Amino acid sequence: MGHHRHDVVEQALVVLDAYGLADLTMRRLGSELGVQPSALYHHFTNKQSLLAAVADEILARGARPLPDGAWDRRAAAVCGQLRDAMLAYRDGADLVATVYAFGLGASAPYDALVDALASAGFSADLSRTAARTLLHFVFGHAADEQTHLQAGSAGAITDEPRDASDFDLGLSLVLDGIRLRQPTDLHQPL
Repeated sequence: MGHHRHDVVEQALVVLDAYGLADLTMRRLGSELGVQPSALYHHFTNKQSLLAAVADEILARGARPLPDGAWDRRAAAVCGQLRDAMLAYRDGADLVATVYAFGLGASAPYDALVDALASAGFSADLSRTAARTLLHFVFGHAADEQTHLQAGSAGAITDEPRDASDFDLGLSLVLDGIRLRQPTDLHQPL
């Protein structure tokens, strides 16, 4: 019985979570599915397109309805969902950030951020730059959190797990900076 594209992505998520991004190979995935690696190319032209589909699935699984209201409230929700989605899978931050950086996918958070900013009257250029800045913060913060957690779990570092995350405070600092560029006098805090 053949596998469907969704089956391949599902199993890739299992492999990613169990072994990490470095071991998410076409060979391992084919073995896990009981097929030759070449059979996977029926669904994906190359490994990069598979990784893009996996990153998009991670984001889709973490998506929740965005709140109504001010742009900064919506932007904070997008950033929080992105962080949570990436942290839900081993090496999720590295995978999603890489796929986005290569322009292969994982663009839904960027699009949502640009939309939130543009709806508040920010120029197109500033909306795009602010959206990328927010993504860079989230990608970097999530990668740091994930690396620390995974290194601790593997015994590579002796640090205790961190008591709390400073993600919300860091995000509000970035949003405060963006808010200073808002083209109206309607600077609305979160």
